[in-house]
Amino acid sequence: MPLRIAICDDHPIILESLGLLIATMSNMEVTATFTNAKAMQQHLETHAIDVLITDLSMPDVNGIELTTALRMQNKKLAILMLTVEENHQLIKSAFHAGISGYILKRAGKTELEKAIRTVANGEKYISNVVLNELVNPSDDEESKVLPSQLTAREIEVVKLIAQEFSSSEIARLLFLSPGTVETHRHNIIKKLQVKNVVGITKFAIRNGLI
Repeated sequence: MPLRIAICDDHPIILESLGLLIATMSNMEVTATFTNAKAMQQHLETHAIDVLITDLSMPDVNGIELTTALRMQNKKLAILMLTVEENHQLIKSAFHAGISGYILKRAGKTELEKAIRTVANGEKYISNVVLNELVNPSDDEESKVLPSQLTAREIEVVKLIAQEFSSSEIARLLFLSPGTVETHRHNIIKKLQVKNVVGITKFAIRNGLI
């Protein structure tokens, strides 16, 4: 019986590409794909799978929150996190939440297949690149700011930025002008001492804001 694999990623092109790639691997079958975590959770209530491949950053529920929730329901499910994030704090948080393996999206087919088979066998998988990041952290964009150092409005904006809402969408949701949102965005980046949206998202995940 082939390994039953489900994939959760908010980018349809990633779902399609992964599905095609895994289809070329022996004894594996992608049984379901999802663009949001909630739909995937509902599917797992009535369908059995062997391996879940999930992204870290998603608009509704991030991969760490998803893993925490799934571990309460199924302690044996193999969860492989496939992401672009190389931050050592996020990697540690993901394993603490209960993932089975962590692999980067820039990995090749051979490594991906090895990771899937490893976690399916009940073992942990950490790629050499990820392991090196844990041993020798290179992230120079880790904000030392605490959420309490931001205003209530800035926290609202951070949460929405981390959920991939655009400035115009944030303006509509918070009843602000786009210019005001851009000002908040600029002030947040300056306060957190990060370079871009990725830094804001890491701050939000690290501090449990999403």
